[in-house]
Amino acid sequence: MSGAGVGPGVGPGVAGLLAEVADVGRDATRGGYSRFVYDDAELTLREWFTEQAERRSMEVETDRNGALWAWRHGGGPGRPGSPGSPGSPGAPSAVVTGSHLDSVPGGGAYDGPLGVASALAAVDLLDARGVRSERPLAVVAFPEEEGARFGVACLGSRLLTGAVDPDRARGLRDADGRTFAEVAGAAGLDVAHIGADPRRLAGIGAFVELHVEQGRGLVDLDRPVAVGSSVLGHGRWRLVVEGEGNHAGTTLMADRRDPLVAAAAVVLAVREVATRYDDARATVGRLQPVPGGTNVIASRVDLWLDARHPDDAVTAALVEQVHARAQELAAAEGCTVTLVEESYGGTVHFDGALRDRIRGVLPGAPVLATGAGHDAGVLAGAVPTAMLFTRNPSGVSHSPHEHVEDVDAEAGAVALADVLADLLGD
Repeated sequence: MSGAGVGPGVGPGVAGLLAEVADVGRDATRGGYSRFVYDDAELTLREWFTEQAERRSMEVETDRNGALWAWRHGGGPGRPGSPGSPGSPGAPSAVVTGSHLDSVPGGGAYDGPLGVASALAAVDLLDARGVRSERPLAVVAFPEEEGARFGVACLGSRLLTGAVDPDRARGLRDADGRTFAEVAGAAGLDVAHIGADPRRLAGIGAFVELHVEQGRGLVDLDRPVAVGSSVLGHGRWRLVVEGEGNHAGTTLMADRRDPLVAAAAVVLAVREVATRYDDARATVGRLQPVPGGTNVIASRVDLWLDARHPDDAVTAALVEQVHARAQELAAAEGCTVTLVEESYGGTVHFDGALRDRIRGVLPGAPVLATGAGHDAGVLAGAVPTAMLFTRNPSGVSHSPHEHVEDVDAEAGAVALADVLADLLGD
């Protein structure tokens, strides 16, 4: 990244902001970045976010679920979550933008941080234009959007909206067996009070999330920025295949009940089942044998299924068929299998009035659906929500090959600033 700004005297721009964190969380083994909620890399990014917000004279707070909120106060009384603001007569609702700072294992540099950096750059542009408003503006960084550490995607926004039970969230465990309550508590979060925050939601008039496009829609249309229309319904399930652990050298092939053999067949079956449905996507991206020794026949294998389709009924049917086929394949190896749903979100269509208003502000921007999940998709059921996408010339995401050209990153920040200025003008 060159570090070029969005314009003379307007701050470092998106590329300059991302350059400041380009070495945080690099993964020497996988390539790309591994930034998991409350690990050293993500905590460093949270410190960076706080510092950047304070440079812009924004007030930073951490909400009850660990999300960071940076407030640019308007002329109205207070902010959502503060005394006397949401629900108070005459209090203006806030315009909120932002994204997340965590990543998948070995992810790209833009998935999440691009939206946060673009939001900060948009604040610089609004300041340079002299845009002030009675309405407060907030930049938010949600935690555990990817679900890479505790298994539930968009955990912060799900807690905020009440879409996940706080007791369940406190009991979620990472790969080292540490609970979310332990990890978040050690990072300073009062986990006794996590959960739905209707007062904060009531004070949000609109949420607009900018994100790198995770596909080739903008490449094929030769446009730098798009407006989001919908998020594909998707979920995560864990299949637990159990057999008999034993010695790799002393156990004859005919005497084995090997759950890893059954799990391998299940992975192939997932692909077979998914291809029966047009526009379905199903993936096993993680598989964990227990105990995991080279010379040990596993006793159990956990594998995680990601399934998506625009029709929620099709997604349910696909998962049901995968489970039935997995039971057959496991039985053939003398094993058993159980299915556990870890998270699910149905297909989401963003607020039509807000989408059309943004299209009026950005008349040249196409409208695109996305197959990727986002915090915006979770918030859509509670507040008017919209998304912007910035072009990814590789079309690749959740990979070190994910990319955004500097000129497109700055175009995205300008588009976001235009949208925010329009919304703040109410």
